[in-house]
Amino acid sequence: MCPPLRFDSSADPTDEQLMNAVAEGDVPAYEQLVDRHLRSVFRLCNRLLGDRHEAEDLTQESFARLWQCAPNWRPSGGGVPAWLHRVATNLCFDRLRRQREITVDILPEQTDQSPCAVKRLEAHQLEEGLQTCLARLPDRHRAALLLSYYEGYSNLLAAQIMDMNIKAFESLLLRARRRMSQELRQAGIWSEDLEALT
Repeated sequence: MCPPLRFDSSADPTDEQLMNAVAEGDVPAYEQLVDRHLRSVFRLCNRLLGDRHEAEDLTQESFARLWQCAPNWRPSGGGVPAWLHRVATNLCFDRLRRQREITVDILPEQTDQSPCAVKRLEAHQLEEGLQTCLARLPDRHRAALLLSYYEGYSNLLAAQIMDMNIKAFESLLLRARRRMSQELRQAGIWSEDLEALT
């Protein structure tokens, strides 16, 4: 086994440099990649699945695959973040195919009636309503919306993550937005309500 690669401590190594080091078995380089990308991969899994424990499992599986695939990895498109998000999205789709049961937690009774508490409770209820509407969408619609709006990926990178051409992705995103609008209207959530969350 080759000795771990060392980086100039004054410069932050790129993801590509770290992946080359991981391909050689460099554990600190792997840990650095995990530190950089763990939150966004977990956030995506959690929003796609709606289950924190499942999201943790699939986030861990995504990074295990990064370790396993590092020797064959080649930079392209959105680099390591896009590759990780594609792996995580596919793992989530597989998990969702196996379990189609969606549960929604029941809110506790409101006890604090102060104006700030009421606003926080309303925002919490609105966020839960939004998550419920997202959960009702087909998996690919939900993934397209999450990658574009929650994770802030360009259409081109989101299309690469979902292994689609750009035209097909933009068409999917348009259908997803229409479907989400319908779900929000049926839930009684309007655009003015959503502005309160920002």
